[in-house]
Amino acid sequence: MTDTSQRGAMRDASVIVARDGDGMVAVLAAEFPRHGGEYMFLPGGRREGDETPEECARRELREESGVTAGTWRPLGSYAITLNASARVHLFLAEGLTCGPQQLAPGEADFTLMWWPMADAIRAAVQGRFLLQGGPLALLLAQQMTSAGAR
Repeated sequence: MTDTSQRGAMRDASVIVARDGDGMVAVLAAEFPRHGGEYMFLPGGRREGDETPEECARRELREESGVTAGTWRPLGSYAITLNASARVHLFLAEGLTCGPQQLAPGEADFTLMWWPMADAIRAAVQGRFLLQGGPLALLLAQQMTSAGAR
């Protein structure tokens, strides 16, 4: 999740809202001393090799949370920065099966929690998420699932 270079250029990334049948969302937390404390984030990370955005999302969700999903829905994508062509691809994953986390050494302190969607969005509004992809993915997933429930 921290490697930002591949042949000198930024790589695309994927961020996942993993929502179980009860509406609980997989949320990760870790200490980020450089940013002043503990922050929340959603599973996700940079593409490896020739992965598609969805393949990246599937791998990152499995590694960081131990979860696999039967249903994947794209939520959109956006530019990482104005000066880079790399994009962040957002996904909603449902039909979840839980297993053990497969954390890399740099991710050993990632704590997995399951939160109601409303609580995760509240944490985003309070500035408790370090990266912007998570809050955006949560809002888009909530909008998609609310529209589908009507």
